[in-house]
This record gives sequence, C-alpha cells and structure tokens, in this order.
Amino acid sequence: MKLTARIPVTAALLALMLGSVTGCNKLKSRDQLVKGVQSFKNARYEEAVNHFQSAIDLDPSSADAKLYLATAYSYQVVPNLDTPENLALAKKAMDGFQSVLQNNPNDVTALKQIASINFNTKKFEEAKEYQKKVIALDPKDAEANYTIGVVDWMQAYKNAQAALAADGLTDDGNGNVKKSKATCQKLKDQNTPFIDEGMQYLQKAVDIDPNYDAAMEYLNLTNRRKADLECGDDNARKADLATADEWSQKAMGARKANEKKKEEKNQGGVTMQ
Repeated sequence: MKLTARIPVTAALLALMLGSVTGCNKLKSRDQLVKGVQSFKNARYEEAVNHFQSAIDLDPSSADAKLYLATAYSYQVVPNLDTPENLALAKKAMDGFQSVLQNNPNDVTALKQIASINFNTKKFEEAKEYQKKVIALDPKDAEANYTIGVVDWMQAYKNAQAALAADGLTDDGNGNVKKSKATCQKLKDQNTPFIDEGMQYLQKAVDIDPNYDAAMEYLNLTNRRKADLECGDDNARKADLATADEWSQKAMGARKANEKKKEEKNQGGVTMQ
C-alpha cells in the first residue's frame, strides 16, 4: 500500500520537475529570440542566425524562432549570384520557410519570403506561383501583384533581346520596326502571355494603390513590349507607345506626390497657418 501510494506522488513530482525545466527552457529560448532580433536589426545576420537557432534548440515548438531564422538566412542571399555558398543560404532559408508552412500553410510572410528567394535566384515561375498564393489569401496586396508584373516584363524583355539579336538589332523601346516578320511572329508567340498577364497584375496593383509609381513605370515598359507584337500594324504600335507615354507621365506625377508626402511626414506634417 505504501509503495502504491508513493507512485502517484513520484509521478506528480516528476511532471512538476519536467514542467519547470520546460518553462525554464522557454524563457531561455525567448531570451535568445530577443537577442536575435536585436542582432537582426543591426544587420548582424550571422549572429542573429546563431541566436535564433539556439532559441529553436531550447524550444523546438517556437514558430517565431523558425520564421526569424529563415528570414535571417534570406537576408544574406545576394540577388542573381549563383555561387554555391549563396545558393546554400537560399536553400537554408527556403527550407526554413517551408517548415513554417507545414504548420501554417496560410502564413503570408513565409509565402512572400519564398517568392522573394525564388526571384533572387532567378526561379521566376516559382516566384510568380508563390505571389499568386499571397494574392489568394490577400487580394489587396499591391506588392504581390506588382511583383508578378515585373517578372512577366523581365521574361518578355529577355525574349525580345534574344530575338532582336538574331536580326542583328538592339531594342529601341519603340516597337523595333526593323525586325523581320519571322522575328515579330516569334515574339508574338513567346511574349503575348507574359504581356497580357503582366498588364493585368500591374493594373491591379495601381487599382489597389493609385499612387504606386513603380507599377505605373512597369506599365509603361510593358506597353513598349506590347508594341513589339503589332507586326506591321503601325497604328497599333503607335497606340501602344502613346499608352506607354501616358503611364510614364502618371508615374512621374505619382512619384512627386509620394516624395512630397514623405517629406511632410519626415517634417511632422506641420502646416503653417
């Protein structure tokens, strides 16, 4: 009877001890998390990685530590650099964000970061795929719409450069009327999907944020790519260029308005009476 009576008491004490250790580790993990955030804010990303990894080791259930660790890795990824070291950092960041998504598939921050890493490592279709997931969760995300438009323009521009080079030409930004009919048809086949999609998402970005000057500038550039596809219809080409110029003017106006607003904000928005 005494032995039987002592078993639940021992189990209760053991549970209490384990709970105390777990609670202590969570506090230590939180401390490492705070230190990691401070290092991150000061752009000491390797130091931040060490703190966030320690936080995870102390508390493997910490979703914040996993998200911050992946973010610290992602900030060390250099855009368009294909070295093994840079790609290894990109993979560590990607794996970290994918781990976050396993627990919460709708984590918008993780989705955006994965899209950004794909963009920076020139995996453009994957970048668009993840931005579309962001938009599905938040249709009012102007930046996600804008990024898809930028990627589409980049792909269209790359195709245009290659096709024009085959004709011994460089891009003049005005529809490239000297290109051959075969080149025009090739560009029409290649770039129509990119241009149609890009305009759709860029326009959506401007609809969401009417002062989105960067989106307006890319609407200018995308309309110039559209001018490549008119294939002998000079009126259509000129109409595309006129639309491009309109967006360029709108972008300039929006940029000035944004700069003025920023200046007023930095000055405290004080208005003299």
